[in-house]
Amino acid sequence: MKHYTLRAQAVLLYLKEVNNAQCSPVKAERFIHRPWQINMLGTLSKILRPFLGSMRDLLPIIAVILFFQLFVLQQELPNVLDLALGILFVVLGLAFFLIGLEMGLFPIGESLAQAFARKGSVTWLLLFAFALGFGTTVAEPALIAVSNEAAQVAANADVIESSIESRRSYANGLRYTVALAVGFAIVIGVLRILRGWPIHIMIVIGYLTVVVMTAFAPREIVGIAYDSGGVTTSTITVPLVTALGVGLASAIKGRNPMLDGFGLIAFASLTPIIFVMAYGMLV
Repeated sequence: MKHYTLRAQAVLLYLKEVNNAQCSPVKAERFIHRPWQINMLGTLSKILRPFLGSMRDLLPIIAVILFFQLFVLQQELPNVLDLALGILFVVLGLAFFLIGLEMGLFPIGESLAQAFARKGSVTWLLLFAFALGFGTTVAEPALIAVSNEAAQVAANADVIESSIESRRSYANGLRYTVALAVGFAIVIGVLRILRGWPIHIMIVIGYLTVVVMTAFAPREIVGIAYDSGGVTTSTITVPLVTALGVGLASAIKGRNPMLDGFGLIAFASLTPIIFVMAYGMLV
């Protein structure tokens, strides 16, 4: 049997790992003199994997739409070219979003959390947690859309004036209320990680508060309050907040990232309901 160098064997293992493909030792030996091909394969694998994953995740949705459109409603697909182009853009958007998470948001969130933990200042850590929760929520596209829609509905129902200024003021008030709630939630979540508080008791207390406030809050605001808890946990907030929790739990001695690192999103979904109902009761 031909003897292959240790370097060729290492290249073989690397190629199998990054490319998920079968590669013979002979091919691995050839790559020793062409290292640029190894880097190219690794880069292509990192780029193509999210695209294929996004397409696989979208296939069930596409299948459901086609089934009901063609077999239940028995109608032809309108604007097939536009639909195909739209699906392509969705796949590209999801893939680039996943690549951006892996390359940027997750690493920077974890590194910042670990850096603050090493710094040893609880005050700065809590200020950073609040700023992160507030800033990401204000920029959340889903929250902006829901706030504008809520303002329009409130104007149509004569809850507020129908002027542009009144609608803008109502929408901004709702946005900043939710952002304050998420900032407060992340601070509570960070304190839970630092102190080791049981998450289930805190969640139960939170939802009992929601139930009590629902009985006293204006009916017009209750539905918006419940929906605001969902729109805050979207594309921008979730990656950074999750990375913060996991990074912080990884850096603190005696904390388990699996047990203590997660749970911040639960607080970020809960507190906006309380804050928005309080906003409706005061405004």
